[in-house]
Amino acid sequence: MLQTTIKQLAKANLADNIAIRRHLHAHPELSYQEVETAHFVQTTLLSYGIPSVPMANTGVVAHIEGANPQSRTIALRADLDALPIQEANQIPYRSKHDGVMHACGHDVHTTCLLGAAKILHQTRLQWQGTVKLIFQPGEEKNPGGASLMMAAGVLQNPAPQGIVALHVHPGLPTGQLSFRSGTVMASADELYITISSKGGHAAAPHLTTDTIVVAAHLIIALQQIVSRNNDPFNPTVLSIASIQGGHTTNVLPSEVKLMGTLRCMNEAWRATAHQLIAKQVSELCAAMGATAHLHIDKGYPTVNNDGPLTQRATTLAEQFVGAELVSETEKRMGAEDFGYYAQQIPACFFRLGTMNKERGLTSGVHTPTFNIDEDAIETGVGMMAWLGACLPV
Repeated sequence: MLQTTIKQLAKANLADNIAIRRHLHAHPELSYQEVETAHFVQTTLLSYGIPSVPMANTGVVAHIEGANPQSRTIALRADLDALPIQEANQIPYRSKHDGVMHACGHDVHTTCLLGAAKILHQTRLQWQGTVKLIFQPGEEKNPGGASLMMAAGVLQNPAPQGIVALHVHPGLPTGQLSFRSGTVMASADELYITISSKGGHAAAPHLTTDTIVVAAHLIIALQQIVSRNNDPFNPTVLSIASIQGGHTTNVLPSEVKLMGTLRCMNEAWRATAHQLIAKQVSELCAAMGATAHLHIDKGYPTVNNDGPLTQRATTLAEQFVGAELVSETEKRMGAEDFGYYAQQIPACFFRLGTMNKERGLTSGVHTPTFNIDEDAIETGVGMMAWLGACLPV
């Protein structure tokens, strides 16, 4: 039985896959700089008997053909890049690169896809269709490696009928999985605002325009775009995360810079919010005697999980690990460039539990102490292989 074989291989290969994960964790590379990581992926795939090709500079694509390879194609995706974070964990496989760390689990994602690839290749006569393996760069940084891979033709030749990815979940116990249909993650846009006037003496504010006061009013006004223009049942976050202006006590600065983020769960509202932000910035600053420049760096779209594909994946997960270990994942205002794939083909983005309270493995992603219970790799490898063999039909 294929499911039994996959489970046995995932267990038998766990030690090797942990070694792969530890190598990747110790050698992280930032977005679009994943040269050695991509080389390692290609070398590892080749050792399994799977040829691959580079794509979008530091991405890697490979195919595994089962019986009747033209009958269907499913894509499995992992991301390769790390974050600009100094690791605080004191572990043997601690990052060897100062200021760079796999703090979001992409080392785990890559390991799970490599492990699944090995199993799928070994069992290729037991399932039908083609599995496309996508190892993409730059998930953590605009414009997003997914968009670059798509521009390079990753969803062509052959064109997959669906795409699947997993993501570590440090709030979910090891051995558990979670799925959700519909919108599961937010879009992400970066806001850059510069407020300008001629500046002047702080003791004579009437002779200039106080850009600090303008900035204060603007910050409050921007919050009201969410609280007074958006449907309360439509999740939205607008946060100003940086204020830069002034350098002493008695000078009103000629320039104040604001930076922030806009997160939305609805693409139509996202477009409206952009218009409202532009109007508020321009008109409020002008009314207070300042000029303003706004740049919205449009980032990743929402992640929308296809209903039928996600339901099928959930059923397969219940078969694989047991229904008691499968739950509905929560919505998140975080963003993922997997949303680009989901705009083009049916997609399923699910969560892999990696938490182990007894071992003290509870830190969240994007923190210097993030780490996982490596027993979760067995589940992740097996589940990706099982989905690759069975989806989308």
